[in-house]
Amino acid sequence: MTSIHRTDDYHRNGAIDLFTEYTVCESLARAGSPSLGALTVRKPYGALVGAFLDGRGLLPPGCRICEIGGGYGSLMRGLLEEHGTRVGHVVMADLSRYLLKRQRRALGPWSDRTSFLCGDAVELVSALSGIHCFILNEMMGDLETWTNVDPGRLPPEVDRFVRQYGLEIPEKEPFHFNLGALSLVEALCRRGVSALLTEHASDPVVPRGMEYLWEGLTPDGYPREIRLTGHSEFTIRFSHLVRVARAWGRTVETGSLLDFLGVENTPKMRFVFRMRAVSSDEWEILYEFLDHAREYRWLLVRPA
Repeated sequence: MTSIHRTDDYHRNGAIDLFTEYTVCESLARAGSPSLGALTVRKPYGALVGAFLDGRGLLPPGCRICEIGGGYGSLMRGLLEEHGTRVGHVVMADLSRYLLKRQRRALGPWSDRTSFLCGDAVELVSALSGIHCFILNEMMGDLETWTNVDPGRLPPEVDRFVRQYGLEIPEKEPFHFNLGALSLVEALCRRGVSALLTEHASDPVVPRGMEYLWEGLTPDGYPREIRLTGHSEFTIRFSHLVRVARAWGRTVETGSLLDFLGVENTPKMRFVFRMRAVSSDEWEILYEFLDHAREYRWLLVRPA
């Protein structure tokens, strides 16, 4: 039966434990994190995100950054530790007051340059002004998703996106549709701001030379449900996000998060993945990282 899936109650009312689910951000949160052994540059996730943004001119001196759905604050802490001299102000926005408290503690050393807002992602993007760049990391899968949609009987909200942006959908089989993620990209484009988005992809890509990571992946799938403690999330069809952004005339870049992070392309990594080699704690951690992170994509949307 067609229905709309929401996680609002879970995020508003729960004491959320991110360690009951695998997140790339937390696996690479701190210097010395074992998963950093998979990378050529072994710096925390937030430092790598900052370097990526800085390399594209998105961290000008005195810039204002907004992270929506910042979890425990690990990404922003790593970014400020490495690139804080360039950042004038940070806005942390979340639907969860519990997580905002965790973020406030994590960013205590920068309390004079941080503020915290509780609210819906799309509404906040539409309301906030003066932001140079938004960061939306591993949060789109929590947004509204229409489930088991009949291609012959599209809900009005789905029909509007499909028709307006020419989105591809299955001809006969029921499918899930990332309404919240698409609404978020549309809101970002309407505001004319830059944004970096990452998430599990239903249409993943893998780094060149690491084609062995395709094993078990579907390169052109539609969103699937990921059942987690207390709630479910959905993978994201990035081709739909790209189509929306380009229809607004935005500059778009996208790719594998493993490329973004600079994962090592070595015989050791190939062996660990192909053989499911877990003969040591180190190798078990590397395999788990590759197995999860290979499904992630990043998307950078900027004004033309």
